[in-house]
Order: sequence, then C-alpha cells, then structure tokens
Amino acid sequence: MVKYFCCAGLLKNTWDQVCVAYWQRYPNPYSNHVLTEDIVFREVTPTNCLISRRLLTKTSRAPRWMERYLPKHMASSAYIIEDSIVDPQKRTMTTLTWNISHARLMSVEERCEYRINPENGSWTEIKREAWISSNVYGLSRAIQEFGLARFKTSVTKTMKGFEYVLAKMQGKLSLKLIILCFQHLMNICS
Repeated sequence: MVKYFCCAGLLKNTWDQVCVAYWQRYPNPYSNHVLTEDIVFREVTPTNCLISRRLLTKTSRAPRWMERYLPKHMASSAYIIEDSIVDPQKRTMTTLTWNISHARLMSVEERCEYRINPENGSWTEIKREAWISSNVYGLSRAIQEFGLARFKTSVTKTMKGFEYVLAKMQGKLSLKLIILCFQHLMNICS
C-alpha cells in the first residue's frame, strides 16, 4: 500500500524569479535540517532544457519508537537525490526527489511542477505530489502515516522558506535599483 498526497501552492512571483530562487533556497530559517547540497550532474540539452541532479544531506530525526529499528548512524541524517528539468520554452520546472537513505524502511518520492499561473502571468503555481511507502511487515501502516504527517509539515516549511528567499532576493534587487537610481541622479546633478 502507498500513501499518496497532492497539494497546490502559489507563489506571487514570476516563474523566472522562482527558478532563480530555487537554486538559492538554502540556507534559510525554515531549512535548518538541510546540511549540504551538492550538484552531481548538470547539462543543457539540445532543446535548451537544464537537467540537474543534486545530492542533499538532511537531518532526519526518526520517532523514538522507530529509533530502536535503526542503526545509530542512520537515525540522525538522510541522503536525498533531486533531479530537475527546467524547460525555458514551456516555462516549466519539474523536480523529482527521493530518499536513498532508509529506503528499506520508508520510501518518499516527491514530484513538483512549477509553471506560470494561467490567471496571473506574474505568479507561479506549484503542483506537489508525494508517494510514501513502506514494506516493513507489521509496521508499514504506522511508518507511512508518520511519513505522510512529516511530509505535510515539511511542505509548509518549504513554502515559507521559498517565500523568505524570494523576499530576500527582491530586497537585494530593490536595494540595487535604489543605488542605481541614486547614482544616476548624482551623475545628472554633477
């Protein structure tokens, strides 16, 4: 049995801004659990799509009842693979993420699609899907429920972190624009 979760999100930023912010999401105050992010592979295809694979290391505290089933070194961190495809012609970015740590205990796969909101071209919509599965005899249902609850909590933090990074980027952009305008005025006045 697999637990399925789907939700939609909306960022009041352009698709271009969201794509730039995506690569600058960490660190942010809502992602203290992300320890490292490494680009394993990156390529621009003949159709100008950007394909990337990243390896993320995250803290992953297991619930107390589950810790007894895990070796000590496995109870504190997890490795995650993230594949992404940015298609500038279609104006979509698709990410596929899955855990490689603890996969025998629980597998979490996530697919996100970022696209321009059809009702407001200055906004970006996100469709997020997740599949949580476990084959641990006698515990699979409890493990899947735990995974689903944790995933739902992490979606909220992910969106807050994304909004934080976007606001920070806009603040820097606004400051740069103010500085440029000030410099321009100084040149005119002198």
